[in-house]
Amino acid sequence: MHHEPNFVENLRAELSGWRTWLDRAIVLGYAVAAGLCVVVFTMAAEWAFGLFSQLERSHPWAVLVWTPALTAGIVWATRRWFPGASGSGIPQIKAALHPAMPAERRGMFASLRLTVAKIALGVVGFAAGLSVGREGPSVQVAAGVMQHARRWLSPGSSIDTRALLVAGGAAGIAAAFNAPLAGVVFAIEELAGRLEARSSGLIITAIVLAGLVAVSAFGNLSYFGIIRVPVLGWALVGPGLLVALASGAAGGIFSRLMIASLTGSPQRLNRWRARWPVRFAAVLGLVVAVIGLASGGATFGAGSEAVKQMLAGHDALTPLYTLLKFIATWLTAWCGVPGGIFAPSLSIGAGIGDGIAQLAGPALGPALIAMGMAGFLAAVTQAPLTAFIIVMEMVDGHSMVLSLMACALLASLVARMISRPLYETLAEHLVGVPSEPERKLPGLR
Repeated sequence: MHHEPNFVENLRAELSGWRTWLDRAIVLGYAVAAGLCVVVFTMAAEWAFGLFSQLERSHPWAVLVWTPALTAGIVWATRRWFPGASGSGIPQIKAALHPAMPAERRGMFASLRLTVAKIALGVVGFAAGLSVGREGPSVQVAAGVMQHARRWLSPGSSIDTRALLVAGGAAGIAAAFNAPLAGVVFAIEELAGRLEARSSGLIITAIVLAGLVAVSAFGNLSYFGIIRVPVLGWALVGPGLLVALASGAAGGIFSRLMIASLTGSPQRLNRWRARWPVRFAAVLGLVVAVIGLASGGATFGAGSEAVKQMLAGHDALTPLYTLLKFIATWLTAWCGVPGGIFAPSLSIGAGIGDGIAQLAGPALGPALIAMGMAGFLAAVTQAPLTAFIIVMEMVDGHSMVLSLMACALLASLVARMISRPLYETLAEHLVGVPSEPERKLPGLR
């Protein structure tokens, strides 16, 4: 027989548990600190890329020395002191949450030390003009802060390290994109697999507080502004289907290239990378610099400004830009520098949508660009829910929910035929767990 809750008794029990309230206060404080770290990272990255842009405008040929030199320095410092800070940061947190990961090894992928290193090295990556984003690294930055709260909680606290890592990762995405719904879905789709009742409140609290810190610093604005979408009808079906298929195929190829490059596939170039990692990074940094100069500077950095211009209808970038951005982002990641692929992926997807919009008509431009962003990101991450919600919140595209959802889902399905899930495969590589083909063929290692 079920009894109705007694408000007075429940209130007395809540107020009498002072240690529980202290634990909650500690977690709230760390959530605010996580948001502050993401804000500092964002501001520092924008400042650093501003310096690079000044150099590129005033002395463009100096970039051919500046970018490879900084790239080599970043890789040298990362490999020598902070190996857990390399790459996006999302695979590291997924590895820390992996069931096969011993608790004592989680500090290799999430800690305050790595948070500081990720911010510092990531900022230098922006100063080098590399094709990187800060959103994926923000996941590792915020998770590294949140997991530190565990050492101050009471031994009997129900808040464990796993819950703190998931909450921190979700808060990082929410604060970086100003997209709280995306933070919740990202926690479910990419990190936790499912939300437990006891940790859902913690995750939402972390997202709210980290998001409030970000809003206080940057304002409650959509990342890419508000797009002007015409009345959507049957005219969008054909071009939209083409965007979904093209972004899905391109995202699948990109993901496959990333996996082959970052898991050390037995290829000649990867053998050179393993033997001379710093020289390899310098060479790829030089190639990224050459690509940037050839594109008129359009491929340098995250690419967010190019997306804003496309959405506003002020600039139409050629398909060549999209291809060059694709190559520059892949080569940057292959170097092993701390940096993400979320923002560059959105830029590549926007280029795909913009290219098809030039054929379909300018009226459909904003809608197709947004669909391309959602499609390519969903194809690369194979996380369609997170992708379409991120784009929806970034462009204030609530009127396009069904279109974005359909495009992200179809693109993700196409990508699954081409490549394994990127973040999951990279996380299993970090943990040392065989990936799917290796499980089926035990002789392959």
